[in-house]
Amino acid sequence: MYLFDLDGTLIDSNGVWVEVDRVFLSRRGFTATPEYCHTVGHSIFPVAAQYTKDYYHLEESPQEIMDEWTALAGDAYSHHVPLKEGAREFLEYSRDRGEPMVLTTACVPQMCKAALKRHDLTPFFSSILFAQELGVEKRDPRYFQAVLTHLGVRAEDCTLFEDSPGACRTAKEAGIRVVGVYDPFYADYQEELRAVSHRYIRSFTELLPKSN
Repeated sequence: MYLFDLDGTLIDSNGVWVEVDRVFLSRRGFTATPEYCHTVGHSIFPVAAQYTKDYYHLEESPQEIMDEWTALAGDAYSHHVPLKEGAREFLEYSRDRGEPMVLTTACVPQMCKAALKRHDLTPFFSSILFAQELGVEKRDPRYFQAVLTHLGVRAEDCTLFEDSPGACRTAKEAGIRVVGVYDPFYADYQEELRAVSHRYIRSFTELLPKSN
């Protein structure tokens, strides 16, 4: 079974959140620090909102923060975020080979569904698991155990495609085969990504059969 992350793996969306952070914080006279960006990257929405409130000592509630983020990012997910190179072709190739595929994402459900609809990706997946609904971050060792239990599959029968080094590490520790996918958002962490992955790719085109 193939497990796919969404943001930064199948779709080129991490830049959206960089811009959301920039706009949101600039409205309040702040800038995003490297520590902040690394911590909130691929966090589930409620955790990221609470961290933002605490880190910058904001008056807004976590829900108000999430509402503003949703308003800022919604249009991009519905109309502008592109697929990563080779992503659709690899999904089609895997489907044609009869490989079961599941989407397992920290993306906000509303945003995820908008992106899937835009690119007509939903039919590829037998199931979509949201970290936000499971209530566990992907960097938490319990996350992939919860995924495996929910799906009723063994770790050794699964391969994860993921751009986040933290998520790759917890998946590998859970016994899942990991394919690390390059994304510019984690450009400074590529050696770490290689170290916690069984295979590292720059593009899904590397996994497609070579044409004669």
